[in-house]
Amino acid sequence: MKKENTLDTTLNFSNYRFVMSSFELYETKTRYYLIGTNQSKQRYRVLQIHRTNPKELVVIEDDVVYTQHEKSKLLKMIEDGNMSVGGLHLVPMRIYGVVGFVRFTQGWYMIFITKRKQVALLGGHYIYHIDETRLVPVGLQVKIDKNSDEARYITTFQNIDLTKNFYFSYTYDLTNTLQVNMTQSPLQSEGKEPREKTSYDYNDMFVWNHYLLKSGFKDLRSRSGWILPLIYGFFDQAKISVFGRSIVVTLIARRSRYFAGARFLKRGVNDKGFVANDVETEQIVAEMTTTSFHSTDRLYGNPRYTSYVQHRGSIPLIWSQDTTNMSPKPPIELNVVDPFFSAAALHFENLFTRYGTPCIVLNLIKQKEKTKRESILGKEYAEAVDYLNQFLPKDKRIKYIAWDMSRASRSHDQDVIGYLEKIAEETMEATGFFHSGFEIPPRRAYTRQHGVLRTNCIDCLDRTNAAQFLMGKCALGHQLYALGVIGSPKIDFDSDVVNIFTEMYHDHGDTIALQYGGSHLVNTMETYRKINQWTSHPRDMIESIKRFYANAFSDADKQDAINLFLGNYVTKDGQPMLWELNSDYHLHNQDPRLKTAHHDYRKWFSEKALHSQDYEMDPALFTIPPSFRVPAINPDESDPFHGYWEEYYTHRQLTSLDSLFFFNMNGTLKYRPPKLVLGSKDCEGP
Repeated sequence: MKKENTLDTTLNFSNYRFVMSSFELYETKTRYYLIGTNQSKQRYRVLQIHRTNPKELVVIEDDVVYTQHEKSKLLKMIEDGNMSVGGLHLVPMRIYGVVGFVRFTQGWYMIFITKRKQVALLGGHYIYHIDETRLVPVGLQVKIDKNSDEARYITTFQNIDLTKNFYFSYTYDLTNTLQVNMTQSPLQSEGKEPREKTSYDYNDMFVWNHYLLKSGFKDLRSRSGWILPLIYGFFDQAKISVFGRSIVVTLIARRSRYFAGARFLKRGVNDKGFVANDVETEQIVAEMTTTSFHSTDRLYGNPRYTSYVQHRGSIPLIWSQDTTNMSPKPPIELNVVDPFFSAAALHFENLFTRYGTPCIVLNLIKQKEKTKRESILGKEYAEAVDYLNQFLPKDKRIKYIAWDMSRASRSHDQDVIGYLEKIAEETMEATGFFHSGFEIPPRRAYTRQHGVLRTNCIDCLDRTNAAQFLMGKCALGHQLYALGVIGSPKIDFDSDVVNIFTEMYHDHGDTIALQYGGSHLVNTMETYRKINQWTSHPRDMIESIKRFYANAFSDADKQDAINLFLGNYVTKDGQPMLWELNSDYHLHNQDPRLKTAHHDYRKWFSEKALHSQDYEMDPALFTIPPSFRVPAINPDESDPFHGYWEEYYTHRQLTSLDSLFFFNMNGTLKYRPPKLVLGSKDCEGP
């Protein structure tokens, strides 16, 4: 069928990713046909999945973009061609995205998103939470024995509950920070014509369905609209009224898929430099005078978006804890003695590449103990940083801060909050934060974050979350000040803004703790602020017991599920089953026979990593030529200049204000005192 340009606009968007947000699945005896369409249901794409060979997955992307009429003709043609073998049938289910493909011991399966929920809005782009998925066999339906290996693999795979804390967006790249997304222009410097966007620079570290997508699609960085990256972690958004101005705060936590696992089973760092419980936390603060990231003449020119990013992760040494003795606090063991700290070097080089310099390490583990546990790691960690620092240029060295937060919180003469706020202010001065826009007033000048605060305790849960909250609170004050909302970067604890911000970070900490440790936070900000300490003791005990139970009885199954879902373990004929492995060490570390040559033990970093953020943006790359500023006649989400309105503002539908997500967003209104009703009993005189 002849390809037609069905989009009547001033631009040719064929070089851009075609966004699809709803799908229909049709089946014949030999093939599945997945039909994807955009928000306005004006254009359609077709994906073919062959069903005849259970061991080989054949997925074919049809490059043709069809109109609705052409799509109907194509389906009729397929139906007529298969009439002798049963025809063409619509599979009765709603589909909102393809999670990927997976195979265990028999045939292949497709995983689809069948329910979703809007949880956030960024620059006109919706963020969705997965509420329901469905596993569909590619081959012909065969009854699976409930006691078979296949049935056990399916059960293990589904132990990763995709309906808990998995998020996606059709039009916004959730795997990268706002700073990365808003400092990349699709325009060329010469001629200012749209450049051919042949790839999408997803951050592989945070694409949790990477293995599942790779099974069906050869190039995950292609322009294919079928590829929908999922992040795993936390997402929350709140609307705050400050002196009548509408401010939206968004909190995002992205969990790394590298060296991922449960608390006691994944500790420290692997030999590739990836640490356990690696989480990137980003807070985006925006003034919602206008929604879009873009201004009238500049891509990403809206000066009302700010963000700050911080990092948590296990101590980057090779260490573990023996859980076989059922102790609630197993002893800590350093498993490898490496005088060159090679794994830690790889980890910090990765941080330099991701965030730039300086890297500020805030180590909150115990420094002095009667029975040495945490302090063993503290001494080794300090030696690692000292060793690595001696080869770095002075202005690029890692700043190491070791502070026994547990001891300080029990002491009557130490101000935990005050000390952490001081560190936060110093960090903010060193790293700065991201502020979008060009050519804006001096006090709100365009800035970029250089460097990151890396926080850890032993589990990177309770103490870490409290420290990250105080860093976030400090950043929030600076972000509001930069937006011109408040007259000083200082904000008080007991204010509506900080109240809702505290709730967001508490939910953030609880979610990360459940994912890694199996329970909610044991110690909250109330503990460290020494508020309601007596009422918090029973909760602390319950959560400690929950965490111990999860670690002792369910973590092994959770680890198996993660290894299977992420493709760390792939079923092969003749190899042991997943549950028969004595250890998953070889799944997360390189085979010594295949290891590449180490960096020089002194020049352990690359110059490129040290200067990864040292570049200036050319405003010319972000200037929209006048001819492109004319609104498109029939825009859709694929339009890089106007498409951001199409998902949120559905022009062709009657929409009530009550149904709009932004109107119903959680906010500070609940902190307002109840209205005083004159004439009520409470207001009557004696």
